Amino acid sequence: MSQEIRDKLYHNFVVNVLDGCFFGFGLVGMASYVTIIPLFLSYLTDSTALIGFMATMFQIGWQVPQLFTSKHVAGLRRYKPMAIWMTLHERIPYFGLAIIALLIPVIGTELALVLTVISLAWQSLGGGFTGTAWQSMISKIMPANRRGTFFGMQSAGANLFGAGGAIVSSVILAAVAFPHGFAVIFLLAGLSLMLSFAFLAMAYEPESDPKDTVPPIKWSEFGTRLKVILRTDPNFRWFLIARGLSSLSVTAISFFTIFGIRQYEMTPEFASIMTGVLLLSQTVTSPILGWLGDRWGHRRILAFGNLMMAVAIGVAMFAPDVTWFYVVFAITGLVNTTQWSTIMTLTTQFGTTAERPIYIGMANTLIAPVTIFAPIIGGWLVDLVGFSFSFSIFAIAGLLAMLVLSALMVDPNQSVEKPKHTVVAAGD
Repeated sequence: MSQEIRDKLYHNFVVNVLDGCFFGFGLVGMASYVTIIPLFLSYLTDSTALIGFMATMFQIGWQVPQLFTSKHVAGLRRYKPMAIWMTLHERIPYFGLAIIALLIPVIGTELALVLTVISLAWQSLGGGFTGTAWQSMISKIMPANRRGTFFGMQSAGANLFGAGGAIVSSVILAAVAFPHGFAVIFLLAGLSLMLSFAFLAMAYEPESDPKDTVPPIKWSEFGTRLKVILRTDPNFRWFLIARGLSSLSVTAISFFTIFGIRQYEMTPEFASIMTGVLLLSQTVTSPILGWLGDRWGHRRILAFGNLMMAVAIGVAMFAPDVTWFYVVFAITGLVNTTQWSTIMTLTTQFGTTAERPIYIGMANTLIAPVTIFAPIIGGWLVDLVGFSFSFSIFAIAGLLAMLVLSALMVDPNQSVEKPKHTVVAAGD
């Protein structure tokens, strides 16, 4: 890392953490895909399937496009211009949602639903088209031994501000009737995201040396390069396998609340408190695990997270009463931290500087099918064989992920740059 970047380290750390804080206020809290977006859609449609699908749209949009942008990103000497341009597409749609909400009495719910789905698809894909460039920029301007701390602090700030945003949105919905309450929420979310954008724009990123970029190649050559990486980097393959198992394991989180309601007669008020416990746990554990990962190794932290996922499932299954769900959701917050901050940090440790965007794209897009279909398969399993058997499968997946991370994968070597993978002919 150049001295020029080191001199700007404190500046970049602060402005990017503040970017995360206000991003969290708008996206995690005010206009949450977990609570506010499904609630808004419930006024527009009775389709549970559509509401459920749109609730997962953010994750789908984040993961799917990243591999397809990595070819372009790998050839850039500065990642920030692309990140700045693309991230507008994940922020501006909230102003459109505010206008749609205001116009519902005029345009009706059917047209409002169509426009809402288009806006949410635009927003989520905007995040995906931003993702590779943004992660590459952060890995460039943050030293390898500080990345975990940075992602942990940014995640903590996003969760803390997100909790505040959730409180504000609940007050607004209680005080302002539909649809105007949602219009106010989406407007405030958009303003918060634009404030976040202003801090992101302050990040300092100099040009990279040409040797740290990938020369322009054809798509056919790019596809060959991906195959070469997968064939010649077994450590990365184990990482992808561990991530797939982790994604299957954390599917259990989606069913904790409904399990608590059916098995322990959990009340809506208690479920609301569990959301607060979850956010508090994520806020506290994010910087701690990030700091520990920088010193102990993020692979070990991710393995620990998968072990704790199995523990959370076990506590939920054998809890004597509903109060044990305080423990379940506290552990779940820790697990969520490893599934976001730790995985993101670990992903940036693979490959050479030039190849890093390609690794980032592969790590996100190749795992997308598991992310998309695991909740569907999990729900089918619960309906077919019940919670106990399904939870057992999720727990075993977590333990297998821990085994892969602990026994088969090693820490990516950041101290020695590997030689670049050469593009070979398809028949070689």
